[in-house]
Formats: sequence, C-alpha cells, structure tokens
Amino acid sequence: MGKNILASSLSYFVQKGQISFCQCLRRVKVPQGYSSNIKNLVQLKELKLVGLKSHDCHMLMQQWLAVAIRDIFPNKVRLAITRLWFFFNAICSKVLDPVKFDDLENEATIILC
Repeated sequence: MGKNILASSLSYFVQKGQISFCQCLRRVKVPQGYSSNIKNLVQLKELKLVGLKSHDCHMLMQQWLAVAIRDIFPNKVRLAITRLWFFFNAICSKVLDPVKFDDLENEATIILC
C-alpha cells in the first residue's frame, strides 16, 4: 500500500516538473540567429522536445537549463545542479585559464560530495 502512494507521488512530481520545464522553455526568447526558436521545438501535450539540433542541445545545457529548473527542484538540489552547470561552463569555454584548474578541481570535489 505504501509503495503505491510513494510511486504516485513521485510520478506527480516528475510530471509537474516536466510541465514546468516545458512551459519555461516555451517562454524563452532569443535573438534571431542565436539558436533555433526553442518555442517551436517544445510539445506541451507530450511534454517533450523534438527536432533539436546539436547547437540547440548545447544551448539547452549551457544556457537554458539553469533557468528552466529554478521552479522544479528544492533549493539544495537546484544549487548542486547550478554549481555543476557553472563547472561545465568553465571547462567547456573556448579559453581555459590554467591558473583556475586547481579551483575547478576543488569545486568539482565539493559539488560531487
């Protein structure tokens, strides 16, 4: 009996999170030529993204993810994901500063613990 309640609560939370995530992405506006119009790639009825190209996936992971998760997760989870997002942005940048490698390594250790 208890497992059914937990499973239905979890599925409600996941669906609510998917709805919030997709609605947030539907409201994103970007300059022309910056990326695809993400609004046209979001299907609210099916709660999924379709037709993403590699650049769109890159933009989703590097720019829009931190904005889209702010209403979905509790503060501690959101903070961990955001810190991980900043870490990946730092190591994926075009110019890497070797002086900051130690700081990035320490930050990664803190995030994962």
